[in-house]
Amino acid sequence: MNKFIRSLGFYSIIAITLAIVPRPIEGQNQQRFDVTEATISEIHDALRSGVVTCRSLVVTYTARIEAYDQATRLNAIVLINPDALADADRLDAEYRRTGKLRPLHGLPIIVKDNYDTKDLQTTGGSLALKGSLPPDDAYQVRKLREAGAIVLAKSNMAEWAFSPNVTVSSIAGITRNPYDLDRVPAGSSGGTGAAVAANFGVVGLGTDTGNSIRGPSSHNGLVGIRSTMGLTSRDGIIPLYLRNDIGGPMARTVEDAVRILDVIAGHDPADPITERSVGNKPDSYLPFLNKDGLKGVRLGVFRYYLDPPETDSEIKTLTEHAIGALIAQGAEVVDPFGIPDFSALIEDIWCNTFYTDVNAYLTTLGDRAPYKTIDEIVASGLYSPYIGARLKRMVESGGNPEPCPDLFHREKNIVFRKAVLQAMDAHNIDAIIYPTWSNPPRR
Repeated sequence: MNKFIRSLGFYSIIAITLAIVPRPIEGQNQQRFDVTEATISEIHDALRSGVVTCRSLVVTYTARIEAYDQATRLNAIVLINPDALADADRLDAEYRRTGKLRPLHGLPIIVKDNYDTKDLQTTGGSLALKGSLPPDDAYQVRKLREAGAIVLAKSNMAEWAFSPNVTVSSIAGITRNPYDLDRVPAGSSGGTGAAVAANFGVVGLGTDTGNSIRGPSSHNGLVGIRSTMGLTSRDGIIPLYLRNDIGGPMARTVEDAVRILDVIAGHDPADPITERSVGNKPDSYLPFLNKDGLKGVRLGVFRYYLDPPETDSEIKTLTEHAIGALIAQGAEVVDPFGIPDFSALIEDIWCNTFYTDVNAYLTTLGDRAPYKTIDEIVASGLYSPYIGARLKRMVESGGNPEPCPDLFHREKNIVFRKAVLQAMDAHNIDAIIYPTWSNPPRR
């Protein structure tokens, strides 16, 4: 079915950092295969050589979740898919029959709990939607399953995606950072970030309205891609501000993130804004993973977000080291790079469409919807105290008083985008560098 989709707009960022190494658990197979930090290519090599099966992968990753998620208080996972082993068995049988692997064959993945999954509840972190079964999969989930991925688990998130800082929900509580359990994993995709960093799945899906893929990727040592608006479909994603929402991969390596992007990118008739991707995307992004790919690339260092006095000294040091590494790989750096009148350009650039967007999403659930409107959800009291005041304010406001067309048609966003592109063109800049966060993960 076609879900409600409102046209919207722009933003493109990649967050890249490191990954963690938790203690491995052996897979249930005749040979040892350590899934800790295992990449898609390594897992597929192991499948081809018979070292692992799809079933043994599901068993191993499930064992990691059961051993570490609650025992350590990480609390990244909302639920495990009870049908994951059956899915794995079907994929094993297919491989025995055909001798061919699909692009993501047998890979257990983590999906943020605002992506519709037809066989698993989708709550957006809200206790009010506990048990809510959507009529079908979100477009991105469907494409991943068609490519052979196994949805192993749904991950916790900041309730209604409200917070980029922390991951707290009424459905599952507080998620912590696997590097330091006294610190936050950021939000709102902190559950996916913590789960992938802890090797509870090979890769994961997050969503980003303002920083919710990039922030958790940074805080959890992952690669996150918030793609250009229109490259990936928003169909079947519980919205925050639909005109700004983008779903994308969170992974431990650039290559793995790109392999996921290859599968989920492209035109979806249920989301008209993806028409912008037609004719504007390559068949695959993998050929661009070239060790000499930075030679001659011009990068602008945007110090607006790096040099303020409140920026943590460690963040500054790490960013400067990253800039040096890019230069060592052949990049040309314009430092500093500025955008005239930037502070004025970003004033009032957001549109509060939460009220109308969530109500529209609830209609897609039909008779299955536990509540028909966000007003009913507020009246139920089924929400975390952490978001209560904001939720009530957003509902009482009824949304933005002015029309909010998508980011390609709203004047404020058009002016902003033109200013950024003009500044880049003036300096012949290919991409802009700035830190995802001005502070380390908070305690």
